[in-house]
Amino acid sequence: MKFEYETRTETPRHEVFNWFERKGSFIRLMPPWEVADLVSSDDSLEDGAKRIFRFPMGPIKMTWVAEHTGYNPPEKFEDVMKKGPFSSWHHVHRFVDTGGSTIVQENIDYKLPLGVLGRVFGSRMVRKRLDRMFKAREVRLIRDLERHSDFSHISRKKILIAGSSGLIGTQLVAFLDTGGHDVWRLVRRRIKDGEKEIFWNPDTGEIDPTDIEGFDIVIHLGGAGIGDKRWSKKRKELIVSSRKNSTTLLSDTLSSLEKKPEVFLIASAIGYYGDRGDEILTEKSPHGEGFLTETVLAWEDYSQSARKSGIRVIKIRNGIVLSAIGGALGRMLLPWKMGGGGRIGNGKQWMSWISMDDEIYAIHHLIMSKETEGAYNLTAPNPARQKVFAKVLGKVLRRPAFAPIPKISMRILFGELAGPLLFEGQHVLPSRLQQSGYQFVHEKLEQALRDTLGVWR
Repeated sequence: MKFEYETRTETPRHEVFNWFERKGSFIRLMPPWEVADLVSSDDSLEDGAKRIFRFPMGPIKMTWVAEHTGYNPPEKFEDVMKKGPFSSWHHVHRFVDTGGSTIVQENIDYKLPLGVLGRVFGSRMVRKRLDRMFKAREVRLIRDLERHSDFSHISRKKILIAGSSGLIGTQLVAFLDTGGHDVWRLVRRRIKDGEKEIFWNPDTGEIDPTDIEGFDIVIHLGGAGIGDKRWSKKRKELIVSSRKNSTTLLSDTLSSLEKKPEVFLIASAIGYYGDRGDEILTEKSPHGEGFLTETVLAWEDYSQSARKSGIRVIKIRNGIVLSAIGGALGRMLLPWKMGGGGRIGNGKQWMSWISMDDEIYAIHHLIMSKETEGAYNLTAPNPARQKVFAKVLGKVLRRPAFAPIPKISMRILFGELAGPLLFEGQHVLPSRLQQSGYQFVHEKLEQALRDTLGVWR
């Protein structure tokens, strides 16, 4: 069986090929609704190089082993499935120069398992899945290349990221890598041989200053998850201490270096503003009250030593980052797909959201721009009330959105966390981000959800 797909981009052929050749391209080309673990990957597409990943198929995880062949830069490369769910799979990637722009031609020859039965019962399903997957790849590839080209006149940076394994960190590392930056991870576990990793332990204050000397940009996304578990006294203490210990250690260490980074970016949250009803909030608005506000205030303050030492400190206040595989949206999807979606409470609370791609592109914009400093709200310019969010999500998923979810059931399920997570809200606008020149990919909620979930009509 055969599958063919073409993507046209205004980027020169050698740059497109280089993008594919970098390790981060695997993560960026993975559809945003798919979960896949990259087990190992060689650093090139040359003949004999391998890439191994696992992905869920029903209740089990399948392993896919791909071996590259036909390497001829910048014209083509190929990959052949050595182990996986198909009887055979041969994927040829061709890059056609069209006078400064490029056509990426994807040609796949594959055979389904189970012989005739596979062809009869599985061919339509596989074709539909491939169409959907390659549409997502096309959208992501074109956008990523455009965003990298915005700063192609600036030299590539050496970047260190803490919190690189989370939802945002995984995508950010991959995006920056495909742009040719030298990306390193700050990790708490044992360092993997051959990987660009540096060990630290914020709980014990362990970090070797010589290891982090010479980075141009340091990004801190870490901290115990705010919405991951119920808020017991112990959990709240961990939420605070994990941010205090890690941000203070990084800030103090960076400020002591002889060669300091240009930029130190820390990620906090719009919880800074507290529950403010219909009040329109910008970076100029005063902070609110409550546990989250107090946490964010202290969190942002822990970076003062870096700022005082002359490092340009950027504080991003994240809204609800839309992801199909985690976060608030990821947790909503199962009950919604089963027909149990709807407004929460009266549904009047504001949801200040941002798509994952805008989150990544905005961070890239802020660290690569020369004049950016201070606090920035990372939210889309059109926040939605929760009942509107529910209605749009129902439309995209083609599921009913009329079943209201009582507050009491959410309080039983989430405890104290239910308030700031579900019933309270902020009408936050990205004023400073837009003033800095950032152009949103997703200004409207419906298109953001369609791209995130792969449902285009």
